Amino acid sequence: MKEFIGRQRELDALDGICKKEGFQMMVLYGRRRVGKSTLLQKFIEGKKSIFYTAVRSSSQRNLKLLSDYVVAALAPEMQGISFDSYEQLFHWIGEKAKNERIIFIIDEFPYMAEQDKSLLSVLQKYIDREWITGNIFFILSGSSISFMEDEVLSEKSPLFGRRTSQLKLKAFNYREAAEFVPKYSFEDKAVVYGVTGGIAKYLAMFDDGLSLDDNLKNLFFSDTGYLYEEPNNLLTQEFKNVSLYNAIIEAVASGRNRIVTIADLTHMEKTQVSHAVANLVSTGILSKDYAITDESNKRKVQYILADNMFRFWYQFVSPGVSMIDYGRGDVYYENVVKNNIAHYMGSVFEDMCRYFTMDAGCTGELACMVMKVGKWWGTNPAKKEETDIDVVGIDTIGKQAVIGECKYKNELLDKSV
Repeated sequence: MKEFIGRQRELDALDGICKKEGFQMMVLYGRRRVGKSTLLQKFIEGKKSIFYTAVRSSSQRNLKLLSDYVVAALAPEMQGISFDSYEQLFHWIGEKAKNERIIFIIDEFPYMAEQDKSLLSVLQKYIDREWITGNIFFILSGSSISFMEDEVLSEKSPLFGRRTSQLKLKAFNYREAAEFVPKYSFEDKAVVYGVTGGIAKYLAMFDDGLSLDDNLKNLFFSDTGYLYEEPNNLLTQEFKNVSLYNAIIEAVASGRNRIVTIADLTHMEKTQVSHAVANLVSTGILSKDYAITDESNKRKVQYILADNMFRFWYQFVSPGVSMIDYGRGDVYYENVVKNNIAHYMGSVFEDMCRYFTMDAGCTGELACMVMKVGKWWGTNPAKKEETDIDVVGIDTIGKQAVIGECKYKNELLDKSV
């Protein structure tokens, strides 16, 4: 198992909140496998804490399991006692937290709340009446981004106004991702980022004692590989009609990037596609793409695969499933995938360059402060033809811009590019 890597800013934030007096509440959320649980486990090292990961089961089952964790953490000599309701349990925790700081974490909170619709209101009651005067640092964590945003953070939530902080945990950027494979070349580090999207769980699977090719074959192109069935596993956890969402992702992966073109290819109604696409955007699998100077023009919005693991999987793994299941994934990789990775990395490299531009613009390495970054496409008025610019960084105050063209090639480029 690899040592804990990165997340120092997030750990410092958690430690800072924990040191504050009185009741504190954080809402932590983010895509599955991004590293929420690992971050929280690192944070509570050496601290008095309750860490419970909810299960997809009945409300009674979660109450029983949570009760066992709470008693084991706060009063192990009382193991065996039970609580008949969340009200009893939360009151008991509140009493224990009157004289000492207790960190109380519920991970995968949506699993509990979906089984007990009253749970959010019960938490509101005990926060307002008892915990607010105690010394609890309460953390709700969840992988269902839509649930955490709509049911926990939104104005309609019973918990609205109770949090004192929130953190949407994001994937590692390309520089941070490189720390997981320090022995690799710069190019191989870029590819690792390009196929994982900086997701912590996937990065931890790479062994830089093996070649990049061997890692890719083991993880993606073997029927026992961890990432071989990962998209289907994630879709199954998030959605009921997996075949519908799979068809839409395949359409986007093939270059259909508008609702109407996705609907045409999948033979679905536009309203059905629009609803499913919105769900995929909320989970971070798809994202809306705009020309940076035309973000308000809804007619120009495009949908792209925002998750690099999904993008790599649908471009390379999906077409080779039959060979992989036949046990010849290594042959498929060597003959079909290996020589096309550089082409695949083109769009990934553009994303990396946009990140670099934003970072350099904030640290004074560029001639202006870059406040937003993106790409641009449209009609070149001089040549009267469609064109695009890979990197556009805009200083909205100084009214300046940085523009750039990116090519992922091992060769010199002419100025004409």
